[in-house]
Amino acid sequence: MRVFKFGGASVKDADGVKNVVNVLQEVGFSDTLVVVSAMGKITNAMEKVVESYFNDKDAVPGSIQEVIDYHNEILSDLFQNPNHPVYTKVKTLFDEVKGFLAWNKSPKYAFVYDQVVCYGELLSTTIVSAYLNEVGISNTWLDVRTLIKTDTNYRDAQVNWERTQQEVAKVDVSKLNITQGFLGSDDNNFTTTLGREGSDYSAAILAYCLNAESVTIWKDVPGVLNADPRNFEHAQLLDKISYREAIELAFYGASVIHPKTLQPLQRKEIPLKVKSFVNPKGKGTTVGKGNGIEPKIPCFIVKKNQVLLKLSSLDFSFIVEDNISEIFKLFHDHRLKVDLIQNSAISFSVCLDNKFRGLPPLLEELKRKFKVVCHEDVSLYTVRHFNDDSVKSLQNGKSVLVEQRGKETVQLVVK
Repeated sequence: MRVFKFGGASVKDADGVKNVVNVLQEVGFSDTLVVVSAMGKITNAMEKVVESYFNDKDAVPGSIQEVIDYHNEILSDLFQNPNHPVYTKVKTLFDEVKGFLAWNKSPKYAFVYDQVVCYGELLSTTIVSAYLNEVGISNTWLDVRTLIKTDTNYRDAQVNWERTQQEVAKVDVSKLNITQGFLGSDDNNFTTTLGREGSDYSAAILAYCLNAESVTIWKDVPGVLNADPRNFEHAQLLDKISYREAIELAFYGASVIHPKTLQPLQRKEIPLKVKSFVNPKGKGTTVGKGNGIEPKIPCFIVKKNQVLLKLSSLDFSFIVEDNISEIFKLFHDHRLKVDLIQNSAISFSVCLDNKFRGLPPLLEELKRKFKVVCHEDVSLYTVRHFNDDSVKSLQNGKSVLVEQRGKETVQLVVK
C-alpha cells in the first residue's frame, strides 16, 4: 500500500494532468492512494473569492468566473466530448460554491474560508479522476472529508485520530483511490482545512491510518537539495535524510517537509520519498529512520528581509528573566516570529521575521524602556553541518552583524 501526493504545480494544466498518467504508468498504481492538491494557483484564486465576499460583494461573480474559466480550459483540453459527465460534475461543484455564498449567514472569516477554498481540491480531484478513467486507469474518487475528522478550529484544524482511523479503515485499498489534500470535516460535517502544508499532512495522516509502506511527494525538483538553487549555486541532491534532520532543517526555514507531516510517519517508521514528476525513475530523496544526511555535506538556508534588533538597558542594569519575558510578550502581541537570539549581561539581540508588519508599533513600545538599534532588510543564513569553507563563502563581501555557532549549526545575520 502506497500513498502518492501530487501538488498544485504537477496538475496546473492539461499537460500536467496527462503527466500524472505517465507517472502512474511508469511507477505502477496498484494498491495506491493518490492525494491531489488544487490546480496551479487556484487556492489563491479561491482566497480572492472569500476576500471579495467580505469586502466587495459585487466582485464575487467575477472572482468565481476566473476560477470557472481556468478549469473549463483544462476540461476542454482533456475531454473532447462536450457532453462528458465530468462537465456536469464540475458545474455542480461551482453551483455549490455559489449556493453557499448565497445562503451563508456566518460572519466568521475562517469558517467561510474553509467552506469556499476547499473547492479547489474537490475540482482538481474530480477532473483528475475522470481523466484517469477516460484513459483506462480505473479508479475510485473519495471525499477525504468523510475520512479525516477534525475539531472546529477552521483554517488550522486538529485531527481526531481515533475517528479518522475508524473512517479510513473502511477504504478498499485494493483499488486505485483518488482523494484530496488539505481538507477534513468536523462533527457537523462542515469542511475544515489543515493549515500550512496541509496536503502533505493529509498524505501522512492517510498513510499512518492505512499502515502504508511509503509516502511519495511528487515535485518539480529531483528531490531535496542541500540549498535552494534560486539563492545558491551548485545545489546538490540529498539521497537520505533522517526524520530528526528533516525537522531540524524545517525549523531553520528550509522548505523540506513540514514537521507535522513527518510526525505521524515517524511514529510508524513510514519512509517519505520526494521525487520528480518530470523524471519518475530518478532516485529522489528518502526521509526515514537513520542518522543525519547522506551525503554529509553543508546544507544552506537563507531567510531574507529579516529585522535585527539590539536592545540594551538604559541604566546599564542587567537584562534578565523579567525583561526577557516582557520582550517576548511584545513579540507575540505584534506577531513577529523569533528566528535567532543572542544575549549578554546588558544587551539582547534578536533576529525577527516581520511578515505581518508589526515592527513600527513594536519599536514604539520597546523604546520606552530600552535603547534600541534596528537593522532592517538583513538576511539570516543558517548552515547545518558547516565547515570553514561553507562559512567563508557566506561571509565573502558581506557585513556580519551577528554570528552564532553550535556543534552542527552556524547562523549569520548579514547586511
